[in-house]
Amino acid sequence: MAQTTTSKTPYFIAGLPRSGSTLLSAILRQNPRFHAGMTSPVANLFETILAQFAAGSELSNLIDDGGRQRLLRGIFNSFYGAHDEPVIFDTNRAWTANLPVLMALYPETKVICCVRDVAWIMDSMERQFRKNAFEQTRLFQSSAERATVYTRVEALAGATRLVGFPWHALREAAYSEFANRLVIVEYDLLAARPKDVIKLLYEFLGEGPFAHDFENVTYDAPKFDTGLGLSGLHRVHKIVAPRPRKSILPPDLFERYSKLAFWRDMPGSEAFKIVAKSKTGEAQNAAMPIPTQNVATY
Repeated sequence: MAQTTTSKTPYFIAGLPRSGSTLLSAILRQNPRFHAGMTSPVANLFETILAQFAAGSELSNLIDDGGRQRLLRGIFNSFYGAHDEPVIFDTNRAWTANLPVLMALYPETKVICCVRDVAWIMDSMERQFRKNAFEQTRLFQSSAERATVYTRVEALAGATRLVGFPWHALREAAYSEFANRLVIVEYDLLAARPKDVIKLLYEFLGEGPFAHDFENVTYDAPKFDTGLGLSGLHRVHKIVAPRPRKSILPPDLFERYSKLAFWRDMPGSEAFKIVAKSKTGEAQNAAMPIPTQNVATY
């Protein structure tokens, strides 16, 4: 890992919501070398700083690209300055939309992208909405958006909204010039075979092995979830295991969004993938930046 102004090794977690990023962070943080948590504001702070010095602003001529890079690294270093762990995993779904900046700052970094069948993401969000029946979550901007399961799902799927934005950003990143710095991890595999998935992740990152306890995983963020109006949104189960259930979405809605798992068949993409087999049973194909298979399918 190339050294920057910080001695810490930065990695990043992105991907889709309700796809295991909090679970993954809860597992990774068992390793005393790692710090990982839920969504951080670092990506948003990066965007704010860059906007302040963007072309056309009164400050644009006061700083060059080198100064911008120092400011952005300073944000990362300051935010994690109180942590003693040498390896930092920063989580934000916006990272896949900002890979040019990220790779310029940290040329050797890698990004873990958590994914899940979009129909089950929508099902999970709908369950959270119904579980908090006496709260009006900030995820919806009007009573019209909250009106029915159809309007709620359509709102979440908007190109700039909770599910639509990271889906588009991930698709862009998977076909970008930085695709070989991405590893796409499917939630169902992480839940069903955590030991195998974590082993592959460690290999991709070039980190030494660690014995994780997949029957004693803990994480919760009650204050953050209460602020969203969705209590329990980031609470993980202690034992990592699949939890099959029947969808509460209408069948037509479920079918529509179940067709969006593009990561199972990405011809031409160099992203590393730990994904389920395609419906046809065909293996995925792509180049691999480390000496192991580029695709793990189960």
